[in-house]
Amino acid sequence: MRRFPVRVAVLADVHGNVPALEAVLRDVAAAGVDAVVLNGDIAGGPMPGETLDRLAELGERAIWVHGNGERELVEAYDRVPGRVEDERTEYCASRLSRQQRDLIADLPMSVVLDVTGLGPVRFCHATMRDDAEMVLVDSSVDLYREAFAGSDEATVVLGHTHMPFDRLADRRRFVNPGSVGMPYGGTGAYWALLGPDVVLRRTDYDLNAAAETLRAAAPDFPDIAEFIEANLLTTASDAEALAAFSA
Repeated sequence: MRRFPVRVAVLADVHGNVPALEAVLRDVAAAGVDAVVLNGDIAGGPMPGETLDRLAELGERAIWVHGNGERELVEAYDRVPGRVEDERTEYCASRLSRQQRDLIADLPMSVVLDVTGLGPVRFCHATMRDDAEMVLVDSSVDLYREAFAGSDEATVVLGHTHMPFDRLADRRRFVNPGSVGMPYGGTGAYWALLGPDVVLRRTDYDLNAAAETLRAAAPDFPDIAEFIEANLLTTASDAEALAAFSA
């Protein structure tokens, strides 16, 4: 845990969407934070290497957290036997250098930072016990208790489901900043600002220009047109996403 209180920007689920990332980083710079938590599923998208290189420029201000996307990319890069192969993951892994692969390997499942006004805050991608477990805004209090039993911080920040929320569960505050690169519920790029309170943020960016950038940079990304349509130009509603996840 950082030994002094900090203000933190939380970026989750960037998914290789560099135009969205650049727009958020401009807002993050204007906010004057001390640290940027990269809360998992960072590179799995049209521009994986470019995303990692851009975030590496943040240096020690960046706090990297393991997500299922990092695990899957490293397994694909290493050609781990028995892994579940996915066309997009294989594409992304093939675009990484060894240095980029090593950057996302062996990241911590969670980190704790002392955040100004909030005290110790736990950050993890999905849950404390599983990098792909689904915890939703309407999940039961019992699921929250079980999934985060390994910690006792009053505030927990998670990601993975790409939908922003801020709720209480058994006296603890659980926050999802939403997704920078693959949002559900609305267009734009979603993130969170912590300290002295929790503020869910949304950054607008030029979606048509971003679409052109992704098409030019990754013409061979599997179903690039579908990625752009579903994650930039239009997005699933929160109701649609909740129904799909619950099923």
